[in-house]
Amino acid sequence: MSLLRNIEFANPWFLLLLLLIPIFAFWNYKSKQKRYVEIPLPSLEGIVDVKSIRSILLKYLPIFRILAFSLFVIALARPQTSLKEEDIKAEGIDIFLAIDLSSSMLARDFKPDRLEVSKAVAIDFVGKREFDRVGLTVFAGESFTQCPLTTDHKVVNDFLGALNCGFLEDGTAIGMGLASAVNRLKDSKAKSKVIILLTDGVNNSGYVRPITAAEIAKEYNIRVYTIGVGSSGNALTPVSRRSNGEYVFGMARVQIDEALLENIATMTGGKYYRATSEQALQNIYDEINTLEKTEMQVTTIKRYSDEFRIFLGAGLLFFLLELLLKYVFLRSIP
Repeated sequence: MSLLRNIEFANPWFLLLLLLIPIFAFWNYKSKQKRYVEIPLPSLEGIVDVKSIRSILLKYLPIFRILAFSLFVIALARPQTSLKEEDIKAEGIDIFLAIDLSSSMLARDFKPDRLEVSKAVAIDFVGKREFDRVGLTVFAGESFTQCPLTTDHKVVNDFLGALNCGFLEDGTAIGMGLASAVNRLKDSKAKSKVIILLTDGVNNSGYVRPITAAEIAKEYNIRVYTIGVGSSGNALTPVSRRSNGEYVFGMARVQIDEALLENIATMTGGKYYRATSEQALQNIYDEINTLEKTEMQVTTIKRYSDEFRIFLGAGLLFFLLELLLKYVFLRSIP
């Protein structure tokens, strides 16, 4: 099948000769009727089931000629396999995702909850950043780098897909999450360094103030896009946890420190977004994807390899086989 991959024809108009095949088949059928004399017999019962290799080959003999003709036509069309080489020079962007894993991310104002929607949209976003390095840090009452910067987006998406609330101390340490991402990006040599910080709450944990982390990000020319996730009003949210680890849900007010998130984004040259629905969150990531363009220069070189010899050889084989069968093994005397 590798022969048929990327195949092109240098002289494709020769393929029009294949339209002669139905004409040849019709002519062969008519000439066959004239060529063989009918012998009337009183009964065919004795020979109706008698078949020989010779009779079978005679029946299919024209197929060899049709195959030979078809292969000769394809050879005339000069089939070529195209070998494409790409020399890509990319000015990549280093992007760190900082995602909130506090228990409130399990709120059900998104379907099925905020965390699952945030994971799905982030995975889609990572898939669009073909030439960029992407990393992942998570935070709740503390922060943790889940995946360092890598171009292996499958690894990043595997980590994103496995995210769950509960393995970090509960709380919302926005400053810790931002500082963790900044620490991973500060030594990067990339032309552009970006953090996308997603949270649904108010900073209430950690020993690093969010503004301090934002000032450090600004110092290292790291742009921070902040996203507040959650509907307006009240939402069905985890309010406590049983001894077996199961969350107890109740209605609670959605509280997001939008002033803080907007301040962080403004200080670092980024932008603050509010996502009140799954579609709104998707639109936000799409906008960030548009704003953070990867510059690249692509040089494409195409080389061609002629493959007509294979078809010419196969055509000759079928043609010689047809002649050998017709005039030697299956020869008939008029």
